[in-house]
Amino acid sequence: MQYRKDKYGNDLSILGYGCMRFSQKAGRIDLEKAEKEIMAAYEAGVNYYDTAYVYGGSEAALGEILERNGIRKNVRIATKLPHYILKKSDDMDKFFSEELKRLRTDYVDYYLMHMLTDVKTWERLKDLGIIEWLEEKKKIGAIRQVGFSYHGNSEMFCQLVDAYDWDFCQIQYNYLDENSQAGRTGLRYAASKGLPVIIMEPLRGGRLVNNLPHDAQRLFADHPIKRSPAEWAFRWLWNQPEVTCVLSGMNSLEMVQENVCAASQVQVGEFKEAEEALLSKVVQAINANMKVGCTGCGYCMPCPKKVDIPGTFAAYNRTATDGWINGFREYFMCTTLRKDATSASNCAECGKCELHCPQHIEIRKELKNARKELEGPVYRIGKKLAGLIVKY
Repeated sequence: MQYRKDKYGNDLSILGYGCMRFSQKAGRIDLEKAEKEIMAAYEAGVNYYDTAYVYGGSEAALGEILERNGIRKNVRIATKLPHYILKKSDDMDKFFSEELKRLRTDYVDYYLMHMLTDVKTWERLKDLGIIEWLEEKKKIGAIRQVGFSYHGNSEMFCQLVDAYDWDFCQIQYNYLDENSQAGRTGLRYAASKGLPVIIMEPLRGGRLVNNLPHDAQRLFADHPIKRSPAEWAFRWLWNQPEVTCVLSGMNSLEMVQENVCAASQVQVGEFKEAEEALLSKVVQAINANMKVGCTGCGYCMPCPKKVDIPGTFAAYNRTATDGWINGFREYFMCTTLRKDATSASNCAECGKCELHCPQHIEIRKELKNARKELEGPVYRIGKKLAGLIVKY
C-alpha cells in the first residue's frame, strides 16, 4: 500500500474504504461478510474508512468491526454531520453523540459537513454556531480534522474552499467527470490551498465498470496494457499528485484484492500520451449517445439568473448514459438542494450564454429540453419536500 500526506503530515492510504455499500442479507448489513472485507483491506494497509450518519447501519457496523478486532486506534474514521436536517444548534451535539455511540469511539479523525452545497448554506451553519462548536470539539480532541463533501460546479466549490480554514475536502471526480462537478479545476484549486482531496465516485457508481458500451470495452481489450476498467479508472486518479485518497465501496474480497494490488504499484505521472488518449476515446464511446455536446468548459457562466448550465447539461447527459434515475439524482443534488436553486427553470432566455459557447450549443433550447426531462412531477414534489426538511 502507498500513502500520501494529509494537511498535518499524517499518512493516508491512497485507497480508502467507502462504507456506504456494504452487502445486505435479509434486509440488513451482512456484518460477517463486511468484517472479512474490511479486515482484508486493513491487513493490506488501508487506513481510511469513510461512513456517514445517513448511511443506514454503516456507522454501527464499522464501529462494531473495528472494536471487536481491536484496531480502532490504527485506522482513521471519516464520518459526516447531516447539517441539512439541523434545526437548532443543540442538534449538532445530538447527532455527533449518536455517531460516536454508533462508532464505539470517543473521537472522529475526519469530520465532514455532508454534501455542503454553497456558501449561503455555510453561512447559515455559522449563524447556528458551527465554527465555535467545531473549535471546541477540536480543542478537546473529539474531532481531529474538519472538511466538507461536495456535489456541484467548480466555481461554487472554490468559493467554499475559501470560506473556512478547512483541513480537507471530498469531491466526486473520475475520468468521465473531469470537467463537471468540482472537476480538475476544483481539485487543483483545493490542492493549491494545501487541502488534501478525498475522491468519491471514482467509478461513477459502477458505471465505469458495469454496462460499458461495446466500443469502450473493445478499446480496453485492444490496448497493449491489460487492465480491468476499474484499474484504469483508479490509476487515472492516482496518476495525479493532487489526489490524496480514493474511496472505493468494496463489497467483495476480489474487489479488495484487485484495488489493493493497484494501489501498491501505481506511480504519479505513470500515464503517458497513449494512456491519456485511450481514456479520451473511452469517454467519447460512453458519451456517443449524449444529448448535448457540452464539455463543461464553463465559458457560458456566470448566468444572470444563476442557472448552473454545465451542471444541468451534465445531469441531462447522464440520463442517457447512466439512466434517468442517476441523471435526476445528480440534477437534484447539484441544482436544487441549496438556498438559491440553480435549475434550468430559472432561465430567462437572455441568450448571453450562447455568445460565449465554443461548441455553439443552442443553450436556451437545450435548457428547455433538460427542464422537460428533469423537472417533472417527481422533481416538483421532491423540491417541496426538501423545502420542508432542509431549512436554508
